Amino acid sequence: MAAILAGEALALVGYFGLTSAEVTSLRYVLYPFVWIDVGLWAVTKTTISRSPRPPVWIAFCFATTYFITLAFLGGLLGFAHHGHGHGHVAGLYITMASPGWGPRVAYIHPGLGYVYLVPYLLVGYLSLAYLVYAAVLDATRAALGGAFGFVSCLSCSVPLAASLAMGAGGASLAMGLGGLTVDLSTVAFVLAVGLLYWRPEGRT
Repeated sequence: MAAILAGEALALVGYFGLTSAEVTSLRYVLYPFVWIDVGLWAVTKTTISRSPRPPVWIAFCFATTYFITLAFLGGLLGFAHHGHGHGHVAGLYITMASPGWGPRVAYIHPGLGYVYLVPYLLVGYLSLAYLVYAAVLDATRAALGGAFGFVSCLSCSVPLAASLAMGAGGASLAMGLGGLTVDLSTVAFVLAVGLLYWRPEGRT
């Protein structure tokens, strides 16, 4: 973990030292690393149950559905908009941003939909999905943790839009949209991870 923290610090120093970007709010710079570090810590500390009930494929399908739902609600996945003027935005886009917020990768298909890859959200949602997978294999009822996971992704919808607006140059609008949503979503995410990791019926 010390090596990861050192790498993150180095990435931040390198990004703000080599680009014209400035730190306007330290907590927003650090929040993505809270998601990444807490999520990865919980995943590495979670032991997968070897119990034959329920079957692995059921747990996998449940966790996959959970992740896809989080991704849709959080804005990482979406269907195509068929309104006027959307055709010219089709294609692959890469936008640089502060480590954790970026690099952001977007792929837009006018006939199918879009995929936005925001590093800290991707890692966070995958971590939640893995913890759900472990919980299902443990045959525990982690409903409370799952509920907080959905609160987390719902509250991330606005800050996601805000971060994309920043990448497009609308920093002032993005800050106005963001408000305290990033703060609240980070708290909700940490609670979700905690409740899924320390499940009421214990872990194996």
